[in-house]
Amino acid sequence: MMRLRTGVLLVNLGSPESTSTRDVRRYLREFLNDPKVIDLPGPLRWLLLNAVILPFRPRRSAALYRQIWMTAGSPLLVYGRALREAVSEELGDDYRVELAMRYGKPTIAGALERLAAADVARILVLPLYPQYSTATTGSSVAAIEAAAQARPEVAPIEQLPHFYADPHFIGAWAAVARPALDAFAPDYTLFSYHGLPESQIRAVHPEHCFASAACCESVGEHNRLCYRAHCVATTRALAEALELAPAAHGIAFQSRLGPSKWIGPSTDEQLSELARAGQRRLAVLCPAFVADCLETLEEIGSRAKQQWHDLGGEDLLLVPSLNAHPVWVSTVSDWIRTRA
Repeated sequence: MMRLRTGVLLVNLGSPESTSTRDVRRYLREFLNDPKVIDLPGPLRWLLLNAVILPFRPRRSAALYRQIWMTAGSPLLVYGRALREAVSEELGDDYRVELAMRYGKPTIAGALERLAAADVARILVLPLYPQYSTATTGSSVAAIEAAAQARPEVAPIEQLPHFYADPHFIGAWAAVARPALDAFAPDYTLFSYHGLPESQIRAVHPEHCFASAACCESVGEHNRLCYRAHCVATTRALAEALELAPAAHGIAFQSRLGPSKWIGPSTDEQLSELARAGQRRLAVLCPAFVADCLETLEEIGSRAKQQWHDLGGEDLLLVPSLNAHPVWVSTVSDWIRTRA
């Protein structure tokens, strides 16, 4: 029988199965042992992971996960499932939509197995990372390719492109953010992205990255896979869509880990500078994430908010992520239809 259905694989980073220290340790071991995440030689990465991180971090991280855990599980997984279900409903019976996590469950191998069992003719993969990095898109695509090679029955796979400045992605974020900003009336809006070590940025475009102060102000062939340049482009496009004045918004990077130099400016340092400048009402958007997770809900919505209050700020608003907002569902569905 001719295979007519199109398979769709939505991929995000992942989270622990529960808030127990054991499950968090298992997740962190898988996540941080990936050389695309911690780009150290194997023995040094093993030493850092097993002597420094895993003896202490799982217990602390488990406590943080408990603050944001939902009745149905991890927010990233809950919103991912909601997105999968809504996209599946919008696309209809000609498509089979699966969700997978790069680390943890549902696994990439399991999702490919379900698509193979559905006898789809082709598979469209959408990594749910707007801006490219080797630690997210690169690692996920490599894992998908490895899992597919182990299963010769898997249909041909096509990856949808990163979408850091796609007008429909920007429009979806604007649709979510505009009513929240209008209601909150911030003095300043900060776009906070997940940080990366400078070494990971340099490794992609070694001759161009950090060659000048303005090297990330535009994206071209010379830096087409530069994560920081993608973040700058997202900020510029979204600030324009939201009609934010240049003096009323800025960019920062959060979630630093380890002693190496990370891209900046850092979010916590930006909060201090903004408070010193007299800003009182701060809104924060996190457009590196298409679903709320530990990095948005706890790191910004709780920890950064407390820092802002301690600095004398009046209030901090975490603008919700895209999650399964109807405009985002339609955007994802339209991308898939266009490629199918």
